[in-house]
Amino acid sequence: MNSSAPAWSPLPYKLVATDLDGTLLRHDETVSARTCEALAAATAAGAAHIVVTGRAVPWTRHILDALDYRGLAVCGQGAQVYHAGEQRLLTSVTLDRQLAGLALSKIEAEVGPLHLAASRDGLAGEVLVTPGYAVQEGPLPHLPVDDPGELWAAPLNKVYLQHPTLDDDALAEAARQVAGDLVGVMVAGPRIVELLPLGLTKATGLSLAARRLGVTARDTIAFGDMPNDIPMFGWAAHGVAMADAHDELKAVADEITASNEDDGIAVVLERLYS
Repeated sequence: MNSSAPAWSPLPYKLVATDLDGTLLRHDETVSARTCEALAAATAAGAAHIVVTGRAVPWTRHILDALDYRGLAVCGQGAQVYHAGEQRLLTSVTLDRQLAGLALSKIEAEVGPLHLAASRDGLAGEVLVTPGYAVQEGPLPHLPVDDPGELWAAPLNKVYLQHPTLDDDALAEAARQVAGDLVGVMVAGPRIVELLPLGLTKATGLSLAARRLGVTARDTIAFGDMPNDIPMFGWAAHGVAMADAHDELKAVADEITASNEDDGIAVVLERLYS
């Protein structure tokens, strides 16, 4: 990973990729005026801004609408490339439900019963939540189901796991040990451990979106806060972790900025594009 853009470049980076939760968004799901202004300055200089989030499209659209965002967004941990202006999916990758079921069996044999949720594919795909799964407080819609079998009734982007006692990192590591050859396992946030199609990451979706925009990895600066941002940092020329990011992400970041509450993205963009 390059530590910086070439000094002779008239534009530091042509693509600014930002995670949402814990990165672009503050805790109240808003973006500060300072960060909005810094992004506007970067785009006025000729850079493109792209949102890259673990949220599937139905949990992302209201944020994009509030920002008057009209470009491409990478959603669902890289599974979906969404055109916000046209309100349509350009690409969508689904989880092999048979492999996911086998992976779950192996994981539960190792760590005991799990609480489950699942994100259905599509622009209006529901997030189904089984009894015992703790949904984070906030406005994100979800559909409680009593029968775990309902999770598998339609195509899925991902399955969410929670364990009664294991923390996120321990659960993810146990899942990778016994099922990492069947599915991808990602820590995407507090109490958010996900099973994904094998090999799928934010870098997958970001590379597809960047190709559509005519830019490359060497043109890209990326901002994030969680281990699911590690592949994106590996792909981009420069990775910037937020001050309160997960230690695994900080370990591979090229730079650490202020927190999302303290305009960490703006701090870096103002330096680069002012």
